[in-house]
Amino acid sequence: MKVLVSHPTGNANVRAIAKGFAEAGNLHRFYTTIASFPDSAMDKLARLPGLAELKRRNFDTALQGHTRTYPWFELGRMISNKMGIKSLTAHESGVFCIDKVYHRLDKYVASQLPGLQKHGLTVVYAYEDGALETFRQAKKLGITCVYELPIAFWETSRKLLLEEAARLPEWSGTLAGGITDSQRKLQRKSMELELADIIVTPGSFVADSLGSLAGDKKMIVSPFGSPENNFSTKKTARNNRPLRVLFAGSMGQRKGLADLFEAIKILDSKEIELVVLGSLLRELPFYRQQLPDFTYEPTRPHADVLSLMRSCDVFCLPSIVEGRALVIQEAMSQGLPVIITSNTGGKDLVIEGETGFEVPIRSPNAIAEKLRWFLENPGELDQMSINAQRHAASYSWAGYTNKIILEIEKYQNKNCVAHDSNHYLG
Repeated sequence: MKVLVSHPTGNANVRAIAKGFAEAGNLHRFYTTIASFPDSAMDKLARLPGLAELKRRNFDTALQGHTRTYPWFELGRMISNKMGIKSLTAHESGVFCIDKVYHRLDKYVASQLPGLQKHGLTVVYAYEDGALETFRQAKKLGITCVYELPIAFWETSRKLLLEEAARLPEWSGTLAGGITDSQRKLQRKSMELELADIIVTPGSFVADSLGSLAGDKKMIVSPFGSPENNFSTKKTARNNRPLRVLFAGSMGQRKGLADLFEAIKILDSKEIELVVLGSLLRELPFYRQQLPDFTYEPTRPHADVLSLMRSCDVFCLPSIVEGRALVIQEAMSQGLPVIITSNTGGKDLVIEGETGFEVPIRSPNAIAEKLRWFLENPGELDQMSINAQRHAASYSWAGYTNKIILEIEKYQNKNCVAHDSNHYLG
């Protein structure tokens, strides 16, 4: 089995599966937009002032010999963002918008498939919004199409987010593409799903969102892994300071930020400090109007995110719709018990009262109740911190990748047997 993996930016789950295929001897090519490896030209460039963002494109050396890049549109997007030229990155229409980045890489990968098939390529592994042309070409060549869907399918997401826009209209501007995606973009997602032979999801919330749309396609449900932790990592002791409650993610109502703000207002306590780490979807004054007193922390490299997590006490993510929010496991790995909704995709991460609490979506009162519990039971925090770390550690990236690879191999072997039988009968 020889596999091609394609993704424009290389999220943690993408890096894990690409590395897993490489270590198993299955990775034929890894296509992305920008890739940096230790001591490469891109790595040295990232050390220059103003180019630190390139450090986020560092990949494991196991991928170096397999990696091919198509950087032009992603570089254009990064430069446009740096210069503040919003028209160039406007949703779906800007020449360097994220949609164009995905589509251009998709077309480029599709163009490479005939040549790669001659050298043994048998499987393509791609992601939502960046798989259509690759899958179309793969189908012509008889190559298996694997589609990883990291978030609930668009029909479920759109329904939930349109309800949010009606419930909290002042926050509708933070829902972005969730409610403004064009019919063309939504149709593209549906066509990608239709072409897939195998669908990979990180949890039951995403799998269930497909319903009958999955048809008779092979489904693989494999939870993401957690950051490695040797348990020597220690959180900052609380002592007599306020309870530091962390929210991390894009600062919009898809992730339930408005509900968390409302919960903090309900408590109205000087004993709580809300720390919000993430990318702004509106200007900062908008958020200050909703809740004046919170600590804003801008995005930063992953190691610094983990460090910030260790300075906090509780992690709260009351999302309306996700796939499986990896940040939950990251927070738990740093010793933070959690308050989350089942729609985060992390229902299995909550052992009620031991690693944290599950709350309903759209329920500031329930969030406030659980935060109050932490205030009233400070003696429970240390043990819950240990429990959270241990439970997060039970989810490994090796487990995530091994299950996916094994299930794809089973599918390939079954199809080979069926093909050989048909050939013999014919």
